[in-house]
Amino acid sequence: MKTTEMIYFVFLVLLFSSLVFSQTDDAAAVRQVLLSEAVAFERNDMAAFEKHWANDDSVVVFENGHANYGWSDYKNNHLGPEMAEMKNVSFKITDIRVQTERTLGYATFNYTLAADLEDRHVEGSGLGTAVLEKRGKDWVIIHWHTSSPRRPPAQTQPNQ
Repeated sequence: MKTTEMIYFVFLVLLFSSLVFSQTDDAAAVRQVLLSEAVAFERNDMAAFEKHWANDDSVVVFENGHANYGWSDYKNNHLGPEMAEMKNVSFKITDIRVQTERTLGYATFNYTLAADLEDRHVEGSGLGTAVLEKRGKDWVIIHWHTSSPRRPPAQTQPNQ
């Protein structure tokens, strides 16, 4: 192999390697954002929680049939009141599957939630999708969609 061909070959190998490692690093960063966001929610730590979100009008959240458009709508009308009423929160995200491409990534996941409200204990689980955007060096959530399984219909008593 000639020197020029060897240099070209080494350049291509290095370029390909950097792309593969970058995607691996990005996927790990997206996964970490989701896990850190879950811990912040459990701790009722709004300051830590909002570090993982875009904090602007690009945020769209769909949770069980309800929509929030923009960070302030989500924070003030959904997340804030929800965090304020929940105590002893357990929020776990598992089975995270991440895809990234340049500055956009998404993850699908399973979640479980348990918390004490003023008058009762609640538990739930479901599926979720998060879309993240890389802004500078940080991945931030711009879209969040969760849903829980449909509850079975109530059993009716036969007429006697």
